[in-house]
Amino acid sequence: MASGAEGGKAPINEQVVANMYTTMRSEMNQIYSKITELEMEVSEHSLVINAIQPLDPSRRCYRMIGGVLVERTIKEVLPAVQRNKEGIEEVITRLNEALQRKKKEITDFEAKYKIRITRSDDEVKGEGARKEGSAQGVLVGPAASIE
Repeated sequence: MASGAEGGKAPINEQVVANMYTTMRSEMNQIYSKITELEMEVSEHSLVINAIQPLDPSRRCYRMIGGVLVERTIKEVLPAVQRNKEGIEEVITRLNEALQRKKKEITDFEAKYKIRITRSDDEVKGEGARKEGSAQGVLVGPAASIE
């Protein structure tokens, strides 16, 4: 309880710090996944724009609006698709800015609480075993001295 009285700003214990850090990393991963999703949408919009741009503007085309397929002309659809693409690109820009802020926040948090990022135990053990394994193949001396 004494640490609770001390810690107005600082988290109470390691578990709270770890939970906060995990939450921050999770938020950063969510931003990454949203950016990836939106970049795929921009790519799809680009494909549509490239496909319909060279066509006759008075030609019929179909567009999905709110789950309803509507018939329009290319002249009406092309500007709307381009506006949507630009809007998505703006959102991606804002998300990239938010991602940079979140990265800085995580870096500051790591520095404040002296958090070091280590790989999962399996990865670290796997790499250590490989290094030791290659070294054991070279060091034959201890086995010979036992005899």
